[in-house]
Amino acid sequence: MPNKILGASQLAGRTLEVASTSEIVLRPGEVILTFDDGPRAGKTSKILDALDRYGVKGTFLMLGSAAAANPALAREVALRGHTVGSHTYDHTNLANLSRQAALDEIARGEAAVAEALGGADMLSPFFRFPYLAQTGFLRTSLLHGDMVVLDVDIDSKDYYKESAQSVANRTLDRLEARGSGIILFHDIHQRTVDLLPDFLAELEARGYSVVRLVPKAHGIFGRSIITADVTGL
Repeated sequence: MPNKILGASQLAGRTLEVASTSEIVLRPGEVILTFDDGPRAGKTSKILDALDRYGVKGTFLMLGSAAAANPALAREVALRGHTVGSHTYDHTNLANLSRQAALDEIARGEAAVAEALGGADMLSPFFRFPYLAQTGFLRTSLLHGDMVVLDVDIDSKDYYKESAQSVANRTLDRLEARGSGIILFHDIHQRTVDLLPDFLAELEARGYSVVRLVPKAHGIFGRSIITADVTGL
């Protein structure tokens, strides 16, 4: 594992402030690191440590159920300077639900992550659809509600039962083919914990920079959390 404690990293890039999905525009050689499905005890903190060694920040799209189960860990992600968004409550395929049930699931996830963080002001308006499964109605509803939907340019597929090196190699190959992009990882897999230090070292060696993604204004910048029936939360 590379030791970055003694030397300054050249991997940290600019901060990109956005208020809409359309504003996420990367330059050649820039990447955004995103981590879905956490936080997970024994995994997320190690992901944070690897990012810290290179002075870079990620975007963590948390499940409401996972944040509720690990509130201190959810807060640690935010307190260490990373951006926290939501990813539904139970990782449900929203395309299989009725419109109202899907909005309820999104709202429940947002509310649970906000509660774990200690307040909605710490929750960013970034959201990713589980399985990347969406409908035109849901995407339009979220965008009209001032949520920022995060798409994926490079799926690491770190959920495949492969070696950490295989996942890293595939991700780097896809990045090289594109030249930039939003990379999807998951902070719940040991192989992701294992691959990240060397992956970051390779990004740096190849001249990439990691963009920190943040909302244009603090927290959820005055918007209303998606309207839904959350009775019983």
